[in-house]
Amino acid sequence: MNFDDKLAILLVEDNELNQRLMKISLTRYKYTVTVAVNGLEGVQMFKNQKFDLILMDIMMPVMDGFEATREIRNMENRDPSLGYTPIIAFTANTINNDRDKCVQGGMDDILEKPFDINKFREILSILP
Repeated sequence: MNFDDKLAILLVEDNELNQRLMKISLTRYKYTVTVAVNGLEGVQMFKNQKFDLILMDIMMPVMDGFEATREIRNMENRDPSLGYTPIIAFTANTINNDRDKCVQGGMDDILEKPFDINKFREILSILP
């Protein structure tokens, strides 16, 4: 995936300030950003719209990021026409084994809060 691609991004984030900051940061690079306020809403949006990338908060009310990711991966497995959508965990709570836990949970990588455009660019460069 190329940083300069005009991506449709689903941001699944419950914190309103983080939503606004991410949307400002990402739209500056001409990305289209759709916001879901929890994992359940994110899963519903995924069912109804095609996204190039999902930024998934881990800890949210209603449905957390791990459960939402499992649901999305199950939908992709049941319906191959959906293709594969990269999911990047977006969280403030990172410790050494978080990346492994996220990858084992069906995510492709992890991005720490606060948002770092250079780290985001680096992750995009290794995604399919």
